[in-house]
Amino acid sequence: MKTNPKSLSKNLLNHRYEYKNYEISKFHGSGLFIKLLLDKTLSIFFLLLLSPLIIISMILIYLEDGFPIFFTQDRTGWDGRRFKIFKLRSLKKINFDKTIQVIEDDKRFLKVGKIIRRLSIDELPQFINVIYGDMSIVGPRPHMVEHDIKYSKLFESFLKRHKTNPGLTGWAQVSGHRGETPTPEHMKKRMDADLWYMNNWTIWLDIFIILKTFYIIFSKPGR
Repeated sequence: MKTNPKSLSKNLLNHRYEYKNYEISKFHGSGLFIKLLLDKTLSIFFLLLLSPLIIISMILIYLEDGFPIFFTQDRTGWDGRRFKIFKLRSLKKINFDKTIQVIEDDKRFLKVGKIIRRLSIDELPQFINVIYGDMSIVGPRPHMVEHDIKYSKLFESFLKRHKTNPGLTGWAQVSGHRGETPTPEHMKKRMDADLWYMNNWTIWLDIFIILKTFYIIFSKPGR
């Protein structure tokens, strides 16, 4: 059966195409430039401001458990790029499975480790990651590579979290989803919050999240 070219062209012109699954990232152009500039400026400011706190924590870690002072681990960044995340070491230097998440009463904690983790002091070296360009101050928190692989098999949209730089803090963390994720349901709630942030991102939302993060740290430490 022959198809009339004119009839085919008419049908194509009259057909309505719907791009329901088409997505455009908000992280581009002048908005992204301002976000990156804010990241670098605030990171340098906070590192200088908080350097006494970081140095004191480093000394206490060394006195209790020696070297190393810092903890590094592979994490996943924008578009799946791997990078080394920096943290102050809060756990004892014993052999253990590093893929097991830290829980509130973890026996692996150093004495000083409990304090610096409760107040999020262990996360402060990640401002260096921000200066390097591996992270942003606000964005989805980077998980262990093993967890990314695990949850990407459970949740179809999980890897969409990697369409921006990971952050020191994020919408999930200030919305009650900070800390460990003991069940897939906990991780799904965090994922949903991260995707909401990415779909609704503005510079003003970043500033709100930064301010709310400080409020939570000082009013509800450890939560």
